[in-house]
Amino acid sequence: MSRQETTLTVELPDGSTLDVPSGTTVEGVAYEIGPGLGDDTVAGVLDGDLVAKEDRVYDGARVEIVTPSADEYLQVMRHSAAHVLAQAVLRHLPEAKLATGPPTDEGFYYDFDDVDIDEDDLDEIVAEMEEIVAADLPIEREEVSVEAARERLAGQPYKQEILDDLEAGERGAGTAGEPEDGVDEVSFYTQGEFEDLCAGPHVASTGEVGALDAREIAAAHWRGEEGNPMLTRVYGTAFESESDLEEYVERKEEAERRDHRRIGREMDLFSIPEHSPGCVHFHPSGMAIRRELEEYIREKNDALGYEEVWTPELNKTDLWKTSGHYEHFCAEDEMFHWKQSSARTDDDGEGNEYGLKPMNCANHVHLYQRQRRSYRELPKRYSEFGTCYRNEQSGELSGLLRVRGFTQDDGHAFVRRDQIEREVTRTLEVIQEVLDDFGLDVTFKLETRPDDAYGDGQLWERAEEALRGALGELGEGYETEPGEGAFYGPKIAADAEDAIGREWTIGTVQLDFVQPERFDLAYVGEDNEEHRPVMIHRALLGTFERFMGVMTEHFAGRFPLWLAPEQVRVLPVSDDVFDYAYDLAADLEDEGFRVSVADGDDTLQRKIRAAHDENLPYMLVVGSDERDAGTVSVRDRAEREGRDVDPADFRDHLREERAEKRLEPDFLAD
Repeated sequence: MSRQETTLTVELPDGSTLDVPSGTTVEGVAYEIGPGLGDDTVAGVLDGDLVAKEDRVYDGARVEIVTPSADEYLQVMRHSAAHVLAQAVLRHLPEAKLATGPPTDEGFYYDFDDVDIDEDDLDEIVAEMEEIVAADLPIEREEVSVEAARERLAGQPYKQEILDDLEAGERGAGTAGEPEDGVDEVSFYTQGEFEDLCAGPHVASTGEVGALDAREIAAAHWRGEEGNPMLTRVYGTAFESESDLEEYVERKEEAERRDHRRIGREMDLFSIPEHSPGCVHFHPSGMAIRRELEEYIREKNDALGYEEVWTPELNKTDLWKTSGHYEHFCAEDEMFHWKQSSARTDDDGEGNEYGLKPMNCANHVHLYQRQRRSYRELPKRYSEFGTCYRNEQSGELSGLLRVRGFTQDDGHAFVRRDQIEREVTRTLEVIQEVLDDFGLDVTFKLETRPDDAYGDGQLWERAEEALRGALGELGEGYETEPGEGAFYGPKIAADAEDAIGREWTIGTVQLDFVQPERFDLAYVGEDNEEHRPVMIHRALLGTFERFMGVMTEHFAGRFPLWLAPEQVRVLPVSDDVFDYAYDLAADLEDEGFRVSVADGDDTLQRKIRAAHDENLPYMLVVGSDERDAGTVSVRDRAEREGRDVDPADFRDHLREERAEKRLEPDFLAD
């Protein structure tokens, strides 16, 4: 055989290459590098995919070795913890049907059918899991034929379906060969009496699974598709140490305390009724927050030179067939669309297909192309608080964070190529300002060409290089997320960390050479010839729904003064000072503040406690002494108090606090 037929070349993390014999595994590559690394190998990463150490490498693969000190080790350990969970459940419920059990960002889960289990049973399940870990059972991998696998998995219909997919060449659990090819062999992992069809990777024994817990049960459709059987999903988590697990439990409890759905009910901000699944009803208090956000973003858009527009939510689907959204969203049944024919629709009896817009960009393209454009007009910028709809699966809906109807603070700029870097940089600077106003630190991430990308590869390379240039001009470091861009262009995502360390994508900037090509957009250049503009998609906050959900949890409902749905509440001590209380409220209302008077029959202490519970930034307590002196007593939600305050001084401070968008009430700060 020639060298080309007997050796492969792989790339290592430092950029160097290594020649290895054909058929070499990830573990074999590690031993080629050094015996110590080989002994420590737990798994590998091939071109970004986490794989078992027994998996064979292929020519040109980028190979990373996973050891117990690697970031990926926790994911491997959690995968093994999912098997420990399944083993424990089968010991208690031997008739259970196994589906899948992958690791997640926060732990793992396993889906079961034919089980009667609820959260009261979890203590017993966890105790069984701990016994399995204490037994330190070896976890052994075995490759068997598909036929043998079917015999071993008799009575497990979901595993049989996975085998069908693997034979047909569809990627899934248990793959032991190239994912695009049908397989003849699949891999099993065995620990004690338990075995599972699984591609891995796993740790060497159950004793290597660290501190674990299981505390949540939910329903989930098989493979996440509505219409498939509903399964019982048991969630768990695992960490390398008890202290790490305890920290996680504390963070989770704090997240539950900050849950925007609970706070939204308590503060009467919004509701999502059954007749509008995934579509938010904003109540007056919630709408007060949203209006503040809208005006805030309008100011930013004005500073960036955007012209505000409005475009309809209902369009013929021809628009999105041209843009590519129709094919992209309909492939996953994510678009609301229907065919309609009647005397009302003027369609010659053929019927027209209509849809609710999944994005605003195609409508903004129409605004650009309705007239001939000159290079002098560019950049041409449109902004819109545009409402869009996507058919998210019912099981994925989650309060304000995952909805079907959402309003974006959307913007599109049509620019010349020589304007790209400056336009993107100015937008990123404003996103930084926005996140700073909310007390959030930003990390920029460059998301590059995905597998389903439209357009020529050279266009994508130019677009990605332009975004790198803008990030360089901004002077900020950034991370790269390969394959995470939109189907029409690469993206810069502004990720922010909230008060309890969770990361959220807030603003985005996307560069698009594809849409201008598909719509044949043009401008007349200085040379009097037609040229193709570049389209920039950007959002400063994202969607108002999601941003409000994130901010509700970030502030735990204790909104800054400028955002608080009720900013000041006047608390009269007795009926005879009601007139004074209402005069104070009227003066503040004249300044644009949201004020109420607690004129009910409750005692003063109950009024104060209610205002604290409702996260009011400020309370003004007034009795006959304050009325006679023309003063107020000021309390804030930090339970600080100031007496004999001149209402004019308080009002002047509120103006400054609101204008500067301070994060905490500070009139009474030391």
